[in-house]
Amino acid sequence: MSRTPLFRSGAARPRRAALRIGTVVTAAGIVALVGAAPAFAHVTAQPGTAQQGGYAVVTFRVPNEEDTAGTIGLTVTLPTDHPISSVRTTPIAGWTATTTTVPLNPPVTDDGRTITKTTGSITWTATAGNKIAPGQYLDFPVSLGPMPHVPEITLPAKQTYDDGTVVNWNQPPNADGSEPDHPAPSVTLTPAAAGGDAHSGMAMAMGSTDTAATGATDTTARWLGGAGLLVGALGLGVGGGAVLRTRRSGAASGSGPDSGKES
Repeated sequence: MSRTPLFRSGAARPRRAALRIGTVVTAAGIVALVGAAPAFAHVTAQPGTAQQGGYAVVTFRVPNEEDTAGTIGLTVTLPTDHPISSVRTTPIAGWTATTTTVPLNPPVTDDGRTITKTTGSITWTATAGNKIAPGQYLDFPVSLGPMPHVPEITLPAKQTYDDGTVVNWNQPPNADGSEPDHPAPSVTLTPAAAGGDAHSGMAMAMGSTDTAATGATDTTARWLGGAGLLVGALGLGVGGGAVLRTRRSGAASGSGPDSGKES
């Protein structure tokens, strides 16, 4: 008489362990993928801080929030109550940038200088055949300076879609401090560090253009890294399933270590 192979009584343990490992690793891969996703939904100014009296590259990150239309235009309005005298854009493939100059009446005095006109806005327009498609975003860097000696500047933005839709990102924070539906991009300005000067600030700002230009590449790398973790986790799960199927097949065919024995 054949007796039940002894190895079956402990077979559930490795199966449960393999399932637990596969579940944990798969969950970790999903969390990594989610964490790698870009954390933005509105037009924002990045970085959110700069130094008073210095120069900074402010990058306007513009995501497309429409499902069926593409973004073909962006206009950013600069402050006229605290004018910024130096405004420089950088070439972006498929887009043209233009600035408008507005008079200041009355003129504004800043750091002993009398300013009678200033850049009022910057407009980026997509050339024929170009747009920010649904599910995509694009960065628009600008070198600004010297930054005014105020705690914060607000930079309202207007986003134009190819179906005629226009979204104005110009709302201040709600009275309770919560975010409105269409918040205006803003930059917090901190007091200048001791020994700092505008020229060194400008050099740092121009150097940071490279960082702004590689923002999309970094985001793509994070997505690919997260996706790689998820694929690896799924592969481990498939491998674990194959091990379980092999054990079950061996048990069903009676090929265990006690399968030739008789009582």
